[in-house]
Amino acid sequence: MKRWRALIVLGMAQFLMVLDASVMNVSISQLVEDFDTEVTAIQAVITLYTLVMAAFMITGGKLGDMFGRRRMFTVGLVVYAVGSAITAVAPTLGLLALGWSVIEGLGAALVLPALAALVAGSYRGRDRATAYGVIGGLAGAGIAVGPLLGGWLTTYLTWRLVFAGEVVLVVVILFLLRWIERQPVPEHHERIDLVGVLLSVSGLGLVVLAVLQSSTWGWLQPRNPPFTVLGFSPTLFAVALGGVLLVLFRSWELRREHPLVRFALFGIPPLRSGLLMLFSQNLILLGLFFVIPLYLQAVQGQNAFQTGLRLLPVSITMLAASMSGPLLTRFASPRTVVRIGLLVLFASSLWLVGTVQPELDDLSFALAMAALGIGMGLLASQLGNVVQSSVGEEDRSEVGGLQYTAQNLGSSLGTALIGAILIGALTVAFGNAVAGNPEISDAVKQQAGIRIEAGVAFVPADQLATALAQTTVPPQEAAAVVDSYRAAQLDGLKVSLLAAAAITLTGFAFTGHLPARRAPGGSGPKRRGGGTAGV
Repeated sequence: MKRWRALIVLGMAQFLMVLDASVMNVSISQLVEDFDTEVTAIQAVITLYTLVMAAFMITGGKLGDMFGRRRMFTVGLVVYAVGSAITAVAPTLGLLALGWSVIEGLGAALVLPALAALVAGSYRGRDRATAYGVIGGLAGAGIAVGPLLGGWLTTYLTWRLVFAGEVVLVVVILFLLRWIERQPVPEHHERIDLVGVLLSVSGLGLVVLAVLQSSTWGWLQPRNPPFTVLGFSPTLFAVALGGVLLVLFRSWELRREHPLVRFALFGIPPLRSGLLMLFSQNLILLGLFFVIPLYLQAVQGQNAFQTGLRLLPVSITMLAASMSGPLLTRFASPRTVVRIGLLVLFASSLWLVGTVQPELDDLSFALAMAALGIGMGLLASQLGNVVQSSVGEEDRSEVGGLQYTAQNLGSSLGTALIGAILIGALTVAFGNAVAGNPEISDAVKQQAGIRIEAGVAFVPADQLATALAQTTVPPQEAAAVVDSYRAAQLDGLKVSLLAAAAITLTGFAFTGHLPARRAPGGSGPKRRGGGTAGV
């Protein structure tokens, strides 16, 4: 039992890192009410959290190499606790974003790369595969507990207690840190590449911000942007500028003796495939976990606790499938397990499309969610071990940064992209439904068209009915507009779920270089400049 004590500490930290994100997803409606804002604003806060993690994860991994992984793990936990405390008492949306999205995101960017490297450094062989299976399983447990616990607290007490509880959990983890063995810290280290940090953060930030705002700004035709570029929406220009900055980042790094990212690592086929699959997995998962609670709350009228109960099947099956990794690799290769997971994930996404109806079929929805969890769990059971086992000990902290960068960039783009597809499809469907409804007069259609052109929010249909009741629109026509909106909501949800299914299919293109027998244990490119990565 003593050999697993380090895993207990690291597993608690992994659980902590995913807990509050799942809480936020089921608390969207309550957050909108508490801060008197719109769904898109909460979507921005959720996206900013994962974006901050993605943008600074590489830097966090490099700091672990420079100052010791256990030390950065500790500092990150303290920063994370400060952010949780601010979030727990945040009186405004701005302070919520500061505490949760920024400060907690920065803390996680220090914790997670160190965590990945500490797991790899603490265990070998089959024990390592077991350890990564447990870490993946505890990530699933966080997703399991988050909606249920967060939903119950949001409904009957307050979501703020989750973040107060996180502060307590951090204190417990810090008390148990002695269970993680100390290792030498490098006496000499290179300075952090500040230019590389600036280029990478700016490039990633612009791309995700543009995708997030696309539903408000429009892709080409300006809808409601803060400014235009040559008469067009700034969305694609922001994406292009972000891409240019990332190209400049790569060019800068290739000329550095001690780069922030050694791009030679991407020449390792299993590592490259593993990172791409982690990106795809989190893009799909976070996109779905943004859309599905909206369906349950805004369309079906369920509260946060009821939403948590409906999400429980995916959480339970993901936990079970994630922890089955060591057993599965006795019968099939990581490549085969991941491909089976993708097939299950694709089928479950299509199944969910069929469950999006005016009346919720509890059994069909629960089975579809359980299948979704199995697919996600099969991927989680393999990918962490594949990525870390693709390189040697000296590269694991840096690869940990890349690993969690891929995951959180996927999470950011998942929330932003799937959310943008949802709002875009809702806008088109609502506009078409109103225009084609003979019960609505031309005057009301014209007014509705102007409002729709300015942007449509995903809100409960009753809220729209209340707003129309305060206007001069005749009751019969108002009811027709509300019915059109209800139908458009379902169409938008189905389109966003189909988009997730399509992204799942593209994942097969990234599986070719995953291990066909077992996770490799070799080493990657040798580190330039020497030094020992301390823990």
